[in-house]
Amino acid sequence: MATLQALLEKAHKRIQALEERLGQNSRNSHNPSSRDPLDAPKRGTKEPTGRKRGGQLGHEGKKRDLLPPDQVDHFVIHAPETCENCHSGLFAPGPDQTPSHRHQLVDLPEKAYEATEHQVYSVTCDECGHVNHGELPQEVAASCFGPRLAALAAFLTGANQTSQRQVEEVFEDVLGVPVALGTITNMQAEVAQALEAPYQEVGEAVREAPAKNLDETSWKENNQNVWLWTAATAAAAYFVIHTNRGIRGLKALLGGVFRGVFTSDRWKAYGVRALRFRQICWAHLLRDFQKLIDRGGAAAEIGHRAKELAGEIFMVWRDFKEGRIDRATLQTTLEPVRRQLRALLHRGVRVAEGKGATFCQNLLDLEPALWAFLRYDGVEPTNNHAERMLRKGVLWRKRSFGSRSDGGLRFAERILTVVQTRRIQGKRVFPFLVEAVKAHRARRPAPSLVPA
Repeated sequence: MATLQALLEKAHKRIQALEERLGQNSRNSHNPSSRDPLDAPKRGTKEPTGRKRGGQLGHEGKKRDLLPPDQVDHFVIHAPETCENCHSGLFAPGPDQTPSHRHQLVDLPEKAYEATEHQVYSVTCDECGHVNHGELPQEVAASCFGPRLAALAAFLTGANQTSQRQVEEVFEDVLGVPVALGTITNMQAEVAQALEAPYQEVGEAVREAPAKNLDETSWKENNQNVWLWTAATAAAAYFVIHTNRGIRGLKALLGGVFRGVFTSDRWKAYGVRALRFRQICWAHLLRDFQKLIDRGGAAAEIGHRAKELAGEIFMVWRDFKEGRIDRATLQTTLEPVRRQLRALLHRGVRVAEGKGATFCQNLLDLEPALWAFLRYDGVEPTNNHAERMLRKGVLWRKRSFGSRSDGGLRFAERILTVVQTRRIQGKRVFPFLVEAVKAHRARRPAPSLVPA
């Protein structure tokens, strides 16, 4: 009987663990919503307001501003020649007269490329008979395609996740430029080389930043799992692809330099940083609290109360972000919440069972890292910034299944760094790529990604 009882308890624990795994979804785990099972609870929908679709009455619409005159290529004047009332002839408007209405039509030119032929001659000297050969400039001899086309190929594949075959089709069908599939790969390799210095510059700036958001996601290299890491600040985002998801991958991302406050999830690799310099993501904790609720029993009561306290934290934080309270008030207001959460977790260790109690103890061990956003400027309670930076990489991986070579990995790291950094800064990506390729071909210093 004792043997059967032990087997029954072991089987019950296994069944409970399997049921928990079966019940995981995007609300109670870190799985994306795309992996939710069909029977997963549906996210709450808003009640219909009864209003019609589209812009509402009184809504301030947005429209495209007119281009300044120095960016307009052609001016066409439409002016009446005779009076519509008495049919008398009218004078043509003078150059100083202001038009009563301006309408601009923007379109692509019929021929979207410009071809330049560089002719090299060899000239024989009449005096000594020596043959003198002309030379192509190094920036011209570097490729048969100009820097703007090379930058466009990189922009389409890296910023828009367009496949190389689709880029080939855009070049041939839209631009009218015949190009081989291998040439697209060569363009990517050239752009990766051109971006090496700006890429390293961003890495150094992120490592030295007083606060940074860290995250990682899976990537593919020849169908083998590797990891795409990111470290993001308010002004830059840096990406590294590494074979390791642990401390070696984190060291590759940060160059072994552990400075500033780390905002991340509870992944063990980030434990290399002291707790007082860490911020655990509260958005992840909300899903963990929901997981407690789904376990039922005493854990569910702990989860419900923890979610209520998290809601209070986000409410007060919103007031701080919108300038309604200062940091001192933020700290004073959330001090009771901090004490209540600590007491709740101690209770969870006593009354919850199994993984629920383990989770509560884990949060107690990490308790200083739950509140760094109260102490440090530039630190937020969530890691949403890093997750938004990784989102483009995730979509790229889903469409292209990662990279096939080491060169492809380097291109992905560098183009993601440039694209996300420029977008954080509110700047255009394509002009930067063009200038980087021009500088690379002329062997000049590359443009900088780091703001002065």
